Amino acid sequence: MEQDGAVVEGIRVGHASDFDACTGCTVILCEEGAVGGVDVRGLASGTRELDALTPHHLVDQIHGVLLAGGSAFGLEAATGVMRYLEERDIGFDVGVTKVPIVPGAILFDLGIGDFRRRPDAAMGYRACEAAVRAGVEEGSVGVGTGATVGKLFGVPHAMKGGVGTASVQLSGGLRVWALAAVNAFGDVRDPSTGAIVAGARDPETGRPADTFLQMKQGRLRRAFYIQSTTLAVIATNARLTKGEAILVARMGQGGLVRTISPVHTTFDGDVIFALSTGRVEGDVNLVGQAGAEMVAAAVLRAIETATSLGGVPAYRDLHR
Repeated sequence: MEQDGAVVEGIRVGHASDFDACTGCTVILCEEGAVGGVDVRGLASGTRELDALTPHHLVDQIHGVLLAGGSAFGLEAATGVMRYLEERDIGFDVGVTKVPIVPGAILFDLGIGDFRRRPDAAMGYRACEAAVRAGVEEGSVGVGTGATVGKLFGVPHAMKGGVGTASVQLSGGLRVWALAAVNAFGDVRDPSTGAIVAGARDPETGRPADTFLQMKQGRLRRAFYIQSTTLAVIATNARLTKGEAILVARMGQGGLVRTISPVHTTFDGDVIFALSTGRVEGDVNLVGQAGAEMVAAAVLRAIETATSLGGVPAYRDLHR
């Protein structure tokens, strides 16, 4: 499938970044509403409002997704997203007002930059103000500002992660788009070659250490278990039910399996959201498999566009 990078119609994406503190947040706005689903892997997730994405929940659509750094502190940024949407009369109608439904997830970036400064309501609002329909910025911005990958030997021997996107146009006007915020415990590999493109660096040589190989040889530092998570959002204009959106999110995890090793560990809180704007007919299996492919491509884009921050080198620094 040939990627073109365009966002799904009805979706806007915005970043807010604090480059001094090495943290930030990203919002995916669906102001006309979208059917949503989610799939959570690993044991270190931090989330909010995921119950609204279950098939039995009263709410049938959501109005945005927040992805934030700052660990659990960063969930505060969702308050700013809700304020932005309520001011525009967007949300679930409860008579006296409309309540925006904004699920969210966080990643751990407190080990880089200034841990005392985290995404807050003001930053969430700024991310909404910056939201665009095309030309979404990639790299070490938004939720990916303080993202790092390859934490086997700690952040000083890791590499920079970030935010990447990918999109594809299929027959019948069907579009599938993905955004990934890559902050993995494991290494990122190019699935076409199997080569490590970013990850843990050997403390003695500075070269790729191959995290899984090191683990098999008994080198594992559990002190760093809380410092990882990869977050992703798959959006499509296909008409999906909540149950089908959950299946798309579940299938989308295959994109992480293709690119991150090891993945879905107890050190990670990997979460994938799926959004459907419901404008065209589309087979759930095609959407899910295309979503997985776009997630994999977005993970690679996140690494390739990342920049060095907080003393942590990026892919572009080591592959010039």
